[in-house]
Amino acid sequence: MPELPEVEVCRQGLHPRLVGQRIRRATIRFWQLRSAIPAALPDKLADAEIAALERRGKYLLFDCRRTGGRGWLIVHLGMTGSLRLLGPEVPAGRHDHVDLELDGALLRYHDPRRFGLLAWHEGDDPGSDPLLASLGIEPLGEAFDGAWLHAATRGRRGPIKSFLMEAHQIVGVGNIYAAESLFRAGIRPDRAAGGLGKDACRRLADAVRQTLNEAIAAGGSSIRDYVHHDGGTGWFQIACAVYGRAGEPCRRCGGTVGRLRQGGRTTFFCPGCQR
Repeated sequence: MPELPEVEVCRQGLHPRLVGQRIRRATIRFWQLRSAIPAALPDKLADAEIAALERRGKYLLFDCRRTGGRGWLIVHLGMTGSLRLLGPEVPAGRHDHVDLELDGALLRYHDPRRFGLLAWHEGDDPGSDPLLASLGIEPLGEAFDGAWLHAATRGRRGPIKSFLMEAHQIVGVGNIYAAESLFRAGIRPDRAAGGLGKDACRRLADAVRQTLNEAIAAGGSSIRDYVHHDGGTGWFQIACAVYGRAGEPCRRCGGTVGRLRQGGRTTFFCPGCQR
């Protein structure tokens, strides 16, 4: 599933190509994704100018300006979704569900498993939309630091890795990035979140920020279906220290990378480096 780095890479790649473009027409081929695409969406998008492309957690937010109004196209890529910028002559394939026709190009939403989402928010503040209103802190924002993490985890008995992945606490830190951040911070994934001291929280907050920034610079992680807007892939997964490396020697201490199950997911860690 695309996480924060993959969505941010998508945003950065599309932003300079889309801002200032006018949407001539929206074509919907398949209306039922994770939820139904609003019936009025093609009319809302027709002749709207894309003024900005922003991100909130794992959601892409298209700032659409129209005569007499403003709204936001909200896109979530789900598990297998991608946005691809193509030439206008490229025919649609089986899983190409939505086209936005621009000036001389197509922005195409492709999603084999159809777990993504396209929604519309009318008005100036997309943050008030029910999809976004309950989201937690941005881990790349200025407010996210060790002090915030320490305060937010007080009284939490559950494992710290699960806390990092709770979207209403922190947005966009998926399984790969939580595992890698905890390794960098030297913290076991099954430690109680509320038991971390101030120094451990500082190390972990710094590790989360560093891991996400490095993943963005690497183009994200292409584990299964994730591709860039131009069809390229990310390579952060190649640099992972523990994720997917159970049974291999730890790159730091030489011990054996282990794994355990947490919340239905496999967690990778080094028993020697993480305490």
